[in-house]
Amino acid sequence: MTNIDVTAAHCADGGSAAPSVCFVTLGCAKNEVDSAEMTKKVQAAGFLVVDDASEADAVVVNTCSFIQAATEESIDVIFEICGLDNFSSGSAKLIVAGCMPARYGDDLQDELQEAQAFVPCSREDDIVEVLCDVLNVRPQVPSDGFVSPYAASAASYVKISDGCDRFCSFCAIPYIRGRYHSFSYEEIRTAVAERVDAGVREITLIAQDTGRWGEDFESPSTTARLLDGLASEFSDTWFRLMYIEPQGVTDELLDVIAAHGNICSYLDVPLQHASETVLRAMNRRGSAKSHRELIERIRLRVPGITLRTTLIAGFPGETEEDFEELCEFLEEVEFDYVGVFPYSREEGTRAADLSGQVDEEIKIERAQRIRDISDAIGESHVSARIGKTMDVLVLGREEDGQLFGRAMCQAPEVDGVVYLEEGAIGDVVKARIEDTLVYEMEGEVVHGE
Repeated sequence: MTNIDVTAAHCADGGSAAPSVCFVTLGCAKNEVDSAEMTKKVQAAGFLVVDDASEADAVVVNTCSFIQAATEESIDVIFEICGLDNFSSGSAKLIVAGCMPARYGDDLQDELQEAQAFVPCSREDDIVEVLCDVLNVRPQVPSDGFVSPYAASAASYVKISDGCDRFCSFCAIPYIRGRYHSFSYEEIRTAVAERVDAGVREITLIAQDTGRWGEDFESPSTTARLLDGLASEFSDTWFRLMYIEPQGVTDELLDVIAAHGNICSYLDVPLQHASETVLRAMNRRGSAKSHRELIERIRLRVPGITLRTTLIAGFPGETEEDFEELCEFLEEVEFDYVGVFPYSREEGTRAADLSGQVDEEIKIERAQRIRDISDAIGESHVSARIGKTMDVLVLGREEDGQLFGRAMCQAPEVDGVVYLEEGAIGDVVKARIEDTLVYEMEGEVVHGE
């Protein structure tokens, strides 16, 4: 990024107030981290960050393009923003950032002429320069009222690496995010410390492939050592590890999770399927047998651990026999939570050209059956928590004022919450689970225990 002299900023209309910027974030937690980092940069350059796109001088839409449905949602949001009065009048500017410009490159500029600039993932550090060019302004010294974007919540994400080298045949991530590379321990520690200083109590470590952290260093390290170091230093902070491929679930890692009370006994291991034939077509390892052995090993070394996985239904060539094997596997291993996706035929991936593409109706039917099996098991696991007392991090209030929090057995945004009657946001309280509804839980705060 080109260095820019820090001078007084001016609005595009010649006024003296700092230009306002709104960030609209779509997609996964990794995009949330990217948006927060861009927010810090523009605040440090004197821009005013606002929540309402209709009141902004510029809107940055951080897009998702992992699957076609996500791309379509991103486009819908962009067009909705372009219909706001400040855009219709020409006073506001649109910047499209993230996965869409990374995936589609120059083609996107031809198709989406409503945008004044495109910022792919690899150029998000340049957001200040891009905004200055689009708004015809220069940065200024920020006001004394600078507030970290991480102070808004008791929970936050930290990316430990980016990119992916696995090249699963269905996935566009390597083409969007590039090759796998770990962030240094010091970079990650600094990010964690920044969030802890801002009041964050739970940090979820994320990446495309968290289990490979450190293997690309000159002196290789492991995810287990990273987690052990962070949990030891920041002993009052909860840590959670997400998105770990089966090959990354080592005994060393499981022992670290078991050894630290502030590491959530929770793993999200995306298996994608149980049929060895389908997994090979996906360019993935494993089989129903190896998956069972993995789950048994995890539960043996970390008793009571909560397990989530992700599955794809209707992958090209998936037969009824393959699908039945997957269903039987799910009924046997009993995951606590399962994310299910019908296969999405993504342009530019190898699976898009495979023979045996499954009809859309069949994909949807199979995905629903997997959901039904998984929900029946998951709901029974959740209801079994009634009467148990667990630590709950108080996170905030819903629009109707209902207080809610999260237990260690619940990952952000996907596993439901714990509803509470009392508690201060940011505190960890002990709550006895009184009732459940699907994946949600109701807890009564227990005093004096």
